[in-house]
Amino acid sequence: MFHRLAAGAALVLLSPLSHAAPESAAFPTRAVKIVVGYTPGGGTDMTARLLAQQLGEKLGQSVIVENRPGAGQNIGATYVARAEPDGYTLFLSSSALAINISLFPKLDYDPVKSFAPIAVFGQSPNLLVASSKLPVTDVKQLIAYGKQHPGALNFSSSGHGSTQHLSAELFKLRTGISATHVPYKGSGPSINGVQTGEVQFTFINIPSMSALMGSDKVRILGLTSSKRSPAVPDVPTLAESGVEGMDVAAWYGLLAPAGTPPAIVKRLNQAVNDALADEKFRAQLMQAGVEPMVNSTPEFFASFLADDIALWKKVISAAGTKVD
Repeated sequence: MFHRLAAGAALVLLSPLSHAAPESAAFPTRAVKIVVGYTPGGGTDMTARLLAQQLGEKLGQSVIVENRPGAGQNIGATYVARAEPDGYTLFLSSSALAINISLFPKLDYDPVKSFAPIAVFGQSPNLLVASSKLPVTDVKQLIAYGKQHPGALNFSSSGHGSTQHLSAELFKLRTGISATHVPYKGSGPSINGVQTGEVQFTFINIPSMSALMGSDKVRILGLTSSKRSPAVPDVPTLAESGVEGMDVAAWYGLLAPAGTPPAIVKRLNQAVNDALADEKFRAQLMQAGVEPMVNSTPEFFASFLADDIALWKKVISAAGTKVD
């Protein structure tokens, strides 16, 4: 939203604006803080620390990570949304930013209006995993089983409203099968539920796949991506198995508070893309199960976020999922 200024107002604002340009050009002149809405040690936190190290080198200033966990990253998001829009307080968000607007009845920020997108730089698709106790060996057989045995399928997730939970709800929408959600407290217990046969299938992200290594109690059936992942090259995409519209992933993006000067946003975007040009950094992301997304622009991220918000709004509405 842009409003025309009266001539007098323009004159009043002339002096502050004349100082803003040099400050933007000199950015950064001190340490930059990246806020993460989760506890230390998790996937988002580890990704933030990898990026912070790279950005520190590219920007020539210290870049620190500050954890402000809680409420599905809403606490961290609110903190950054209210921060000074000067580029020194940033938010490293997961795809929860696109989900929470439809999942929670009220937020203290708006995922679009409260932030200036900088770059979306990585994503981690989910794997569809089934219990080996289930008489299926591929996605088509799982769908057929679900339709032949209505009410027989349960699926686990790492928590209510997680990308794993919503990936399964989207899978139900795309295939027409019926399955009951059984939320667990974290990825580990969720995976264990499939291994023991308490539930029949789940969606997990690639970094969690290490928990399945050597296990004969589960089968990896498919991947929620438009193309196969180098991390699991033998696993077909769900589209290859006939399920269209399942190109979804947990993503990671960097944002600043709304109102951050465009020159600073541009500087930060360039730093992120310079970092992604480093083969070592890309390899570190891949090792962490994150597929690099190179050459992202603020405009692309804004469009990407809007599309993701629309997708999850539809899924959450269809599933009747809410968090009080």
